[in-house]
Amino acid sequence: MRAALRLDLLIYAGCAVAAGVTAVASEFYGYRVWGNFATGGYLAAAALTLLLPTRRKLPVVVAAIGAILLPLLFLVFKRAPSFTWGPWPWSFPAQPEVWVVERAARNLFAHGTPYTDLATLGRAAHPDDYTPYGPAMSLFGMPRALFGDHPLTDARVMFLLGSAAALWGAWRVLHRPPIPVRAMHLVANPLTALTLCVAGDDVAVIALIVLAGALAYRVRPVWSGAVCAVMVAMKLTALPATAVIGIGVLAVCGGRALARFLGTLAGVGVLITVPVLAADPASFVEHVVKFPIGLGQASSPASSPLPGHLIAGLGPIGHTVALVLLGLAAVLITGWLVARPPLSMADAMTRVAVGLGAAIVLAPATRWGYLVYPVVLLGAALAFARPADPGLESTGDTADTGPDVEAGLSTGPGVGTTPQPSSLG
Repeated sequence: MRAALRLDLLIYAGCAVAAGVTAVASEFYGYRVWGNFATGGYLAAAALTLLLPTRRKLPVVVAAIGAILLPLLFLVFKRAPSFTWGPWPWSFPAQPEVWVVERAARNLFAHGTPYTDLATLGRAAHPDDYTPYGPAMSLFGMPRALFGDHPLTDARVMFLLGSAAALWGAWRVLHRPPIPVRAMHLVANPLTALTLCVAGDDVAVIALIVLAGALAYRVRPVWSGAVCAVMVAMKLTALPATAVIGIGVLAVCGGRALARFLGTLAGVGVLITVPVLAADPASFVEHVVKFPIGLGQASSPASSPLPGHLIAGLGPIGHTVALVLLGLAAVLITGWLVARPPLSMADAMTRVAVGLGAAIVLAPATRWGYLVYPVVLLGAALAFARPADPGLESTGDTADTGPDVEAGLSTGPGVGTTPQPSSLG
């Protein structure tokens, strides 16, 4: 058996074990449902690998159906229209993020803001009262707000469709390069599959990061800036990715392209955010700014035992040490970006993955599930490291990217290769 097939089998076996442990040991109902479906999906993928060794992508598709599509459909149909919370947390058919996003959409239609005014609750605020997202995240809850409680208006269905559309768009923008099996594994892994089935919001943000990167390295700074504005208005986690993509635009396309990128980023961001901010500025700051950094009326429940949280748990000194380590990591990654700016799509996704991975591991308040960011972004870096076509695509945006880029478009670098000095603007 070839080494590649042996590694495929090892991956599917490891995924099946992780899913099986989740099915047996998790306290969350949705997690257990996912684990039961996913175990069968990964085992079926392993069996297909043995039976059809020349069809290596087929097992990944089967794994994705068993670990993403089937459990997601079961959970959204299981979720009764009258279900609110149930006996916490054993009967959750979805994580609270789903209800929060759907509530945000209803609030937006009713009050002009997705954020609950905590002063009107008549009780102490609970973490589930918060909407720690930007206003654009409400888009995924709008089908349920507009068309009522139905399995297919579940926010998770919208997250899955939105994520798939963004990744498909990135693939098309990059001229449909062949996707390696290993990159597909990083998308169909248990962490990504479970996130899609019980929540999904983070995967939607990741997919937009990939799309924005693809547009940036196809010399479309205006479109890239618009997508970055949307993803930052969904979740502030996307800010570091936006900074990396902006540096990439400067390095590859020049200062004029960066100006177009930043102008669009600011303009679209203002259009999305200012109306909501004006409707209730105090609630906006409380939900979006204070709560995620631990200064809200209620504390964030993010407390997975990753290094930063464990160090912070040692007391005030430990909390300071964790923040210092986080700051040092930020300085080192910034230095890396300055010394070696991302000159390709793969470079940018790798740097975003490393930066967000370091932040997740070292942050005092964090969750295991956030590791889906570096995992999927590394998959994107691998998927788009070797483009199908040899050069950047000339579009209407290239008129303002600088003469050096314009001159080199026909023979310029591929998305996964390093540009020659003449294309650096």
